[in-house]
Amino acid sequence: MNAAGIPSGEKQTFAPRVDTTLDALGEVLTWFESFRNAGIPGPIWLECQLALAEGFTNAVRHAHRALPPSTPIDIELVLMPQGLELRIWDQGQEFDLEGFAQNLAANRLPNAESEGGRGILLMKALSTHLSYTRQADGRNCLLISRRFDDPAPVSQ
Repeated sequence: MNAAGIPSGEKQTFAPRVDTTLDALGEVLTWFESFRNAGIPGPIWLECQLALAEGFTNAVRHAHRALPPSTPIDIELVLMPQGLELRIWDQGQEFDLEGFAQNLAANRLPNAESEGGRGILLMKALSTHLSYTRQADGRNCLLISRRFDDPAPVSQ
């Protein structure tokens, strides 16, 4: 066992499947709550909970906007001794996350009247690595990685 309470070198994977309404956000957060004492440092757990909520909300509001509510969003948490990975799979259209984030940065941060963009910037700030890629099965995967040994990005 390491300091995180996970057997050394061992990965643990957990995955719920939820519908695509914002009502399911409570279910997603309840699921993530069960990992509060799984060896994830407290501040990192809170940051990852926020990133998960933002990622799931974006999938519902944007990727699945035109899809039936029964279209599932798959979520996976992989716990590792040195960190964690959250994956959120949606079935929407492709989206250039990196290009969108660069455009936001070039045009300054969204202001109070902006209709979007804060979630992506927040997820980038809370993660060690953030990516959004089209998968061979036609789904998109948002990957939020967070190492435990990195200083908390937001609280720096």
